[in-house]
Amino acid sequence: GMGFSPDLLWIQPRSNGDNGVCFDSVRGNDRQLKLNGPDVEDTHSPARVTLESDGFDLDTTDTNYNGDTRTYVAHSWLAGEAIGTGDFAQGTIASTAQRNTDAGFSIVSYTGTGVAGTIGHGLSKAPEMIIFKNRTTLAAWTVYQEKMQATNPANVQVDLNGTGARYADARYYNDTVPTATVMSVNTYVDNNANLDTYVAYCWHSVEGYSKFNSYLGNASSNGTVVYTGFEPAYVMIRNVTAAANWEIFDNKRSPVNVVNVNLRADQTNADSTSGGELDFLSSGFKLRSNYSNVNDVNTFIYMAFSSGTGFKYGNAAI
Repeated sequence: GMGFSPDLLWIQPRSNGDNGVCFDSVRGNDRQLKLNGPDVEDTHSPARVTLESDGFDLDTTDTNYNGDTRTYVAHSWLAGEAIGTGDFAQGTIASTAQRNTDAGFSIVSYTGTGVAGTIGHGLSKAPEMIIFKNRTTLAAWTVYQEKMQATNPANVQVDLNGTGARYADARYYNDTVPTATVMSVNTYVDNNANLDTYVAYCWHSVEGYSKFNSYLGNASSNGTVVYTGFEPAYVMIRNVTAAANWEIFDNKRSPVNVVNVNLRADQTNADSTSGGELDFLSSGFKLRSNYSNVNDVNTFIYMAFSSGTGFKYGNAAI
């Protein structure tokens, strides 16, 4: 039970090393993507997970989801309104989507053209973070984030399933930042190969609910204080100027400060307490470790969602 029907669901094992997996309502209950690898989409028959009106059902005893006595965490988001193919009049590439404009979140599915173009994202303002995945060809998860680079964020990217630092390559986003109506893609296999199918998860910040930004670390146990405008329930952090992992923290696995139980989106590791320490504050979070994945003298990007304090729009659940 989650109190709403999740449109995007990430499940990760906590007590055993295994793949983190991703389901969404646009692709369907029976379609799985592995977060930590470049694998193509898996189709399960019968489905192993069913997205329900109040959460999700586990229809399997597979240890990746439902092993006896093993522990897991599920992070999920509500998109809500369905938009059919062709309803995005903006953009040169047709798409299908679910969106929650109040919560600044959409799930977009499209077929690549192999020609630089634009795709309607369905939101009321430009997305600040977009995660793309090729569903039909082996390819990396590619991440655009508005604060990844100050000068030209549309010329750099990092992989969700990799540890490399940000790198410049105009083949991804055509050197064009998203607008209030469309996001741009070029011709790279990761997000726009001809006839390949794709999914993109798009977010922008919403006051009191979510924040997508960056901070500069100081490599000290008396670390940077990062202002979000709300008490976080979930924070995912990535060092983008050096090789690093994606570190995920939440208030269910660490219900009291210091928040120090982490999972990595790019790996198959179980829960760990060696991935840095944070304090979740009433208006943001503070770094309590000099662990380089969360606090070095480098630029870090993050996505954060509210615990409910100051909650304003939308749904996300852990």
